Amino acid sequence: MFLGTHAPRLDDKGRLILPAKFREELAGGIVLTRGQERCLYVFPMREFEDMHSRLRQAPVTSKQARDYLRVFLSGATDEVPDKQGRITIPSALRQYAGLTRDLAVIGAGTRIEIWDAAAWETYLAEQEQAFAETAEEVVPGLF
Repeated sequence: MFLGTHAPRLDDKGRLILPAKFREELAGGIVLTRGQERCLYVFPMREFEDMHSRLRQAPVTSKQARDYLRVFLSGATDEVPDKQGRITIPSALRQYAGLTRDLAVIGAGTRIEIWDAAAWETYLAEQEQAFAETAEEVVPGLF
């Protein structure tokens, strides 16, 4: 399970050093793709394969399913982190997520999300009140 928030930086070649605590889980390969709210999703290869199996069950007759799959999969790229735990984020994905030098890399359970640091802070500030008010509705009986 991926947890926490980390603050790495992109180097001049568009590479990111993955947080040390995530590297072992990602060493076998990753899939990097567009996420929702203009972030990037990073999946361990196994998790992406499981997710793809579920996505394949969506009816091809559903325009909404086709649209989602096109956006999600067309931006996907697979990669194996190097010995230093670095991955290269393709320029199209950096542009999609508005990534600058300072990043926020967050653990989101089964995936990692990569955000521009300023965008993450804005998102978090905007969601704080809703987070405080909806815990019971999202997960009944949690608290």
